[in-house]
Amino acid sequence: MSGSFITFEGIEGCGKSTQIERLAKRLAKLEKNVVQLREPGGTAIGEAIRETVKHPPGDNPISPDTELLLMNASRAQLVQQVIRPALAKGSVVLCDRFYDSSLAYQGYGRGLDLAKVQQAIDLAVGETKPDITLLLDIPLEVSADRVARRQSETGESNDQFDRSGDRFFKRVLDGFHALAEAEPQRYRIINANHPPDAVSDEIWGALKDQF
Repeated sequence: MSGSFITFEGIEGCGKSTQIERLAKRLAKLEKNVVQLREPGGTAIGEAIRETVKHPPGDNPISPDTELLLMNASRAQLVQQVIRPALAKGSVVLCDRFYDSSLAYQGYGRGLDLAKVQQAIDLAVGETKPDITLLLDIPLEVSADRVARRQSETGESNDQFDRSGDRFFKRVLDGFHALAEAEPQRYRIINANHPPDAVSDEIWGALKDQF
C-alpha cells in the first residue's frame, strides 16, 4: 500500500504552515491518516540541524556548501526515519519544504552549481519524490511585509535566511518559478496573496481528484 506525498514550497511568509494545518484537518475528516512534517527538521537530528542552520553559533555565517550539506543531512534522516515508513503504511505525508527548496535557496539563491545541488539531493532522497508540489506564490513585497509583521508579533529574531537580502529572495522566487515551469505535471501554483480561506479552497481544488 502506497500513500501520497505532498510538499509545500514558497518564499518566506507565503503561508505554508497555515495551509498544511488546514489541509490536514480536511483530510482527517475524510479518514485519511496524515503525517505533517517540516524541513529542515521532522526528527530529533533534523531539528538540531535546523537550529544550527537558521542560527549558526559563532560570528561567521554558514558557507553555502555547508548549508547545502546540512539541509540534505536533515533530509536524508527525515526520508529514512519518517517519510518512507509513512508512505509504506498508506499515509498522506504533508511536508513544509522538501528538495525543491535546496534547488531554489542554495542553487538559485546562493548561486551554487545546480548539478552539485542535485547530487546532494539525490544522495539524500534516492527515489523518494513528491507526488504533488504546491507552490504558494506571493510577491516579494508581500513576503517582506508578512515576515516583518510576524517578527513584531512574536518577537522572533532574524535568522540567517532573513538576513540574506531582497536580491537573494528575488533569485529564490525566480528559482521556484523555473522549477514549476520545468515540471508542470508535479507542480500546482497557488495564488497565496489571498485570504487564507480562499487559498485553502484553491489548494483543495488542485488536490481533490487525488483523493
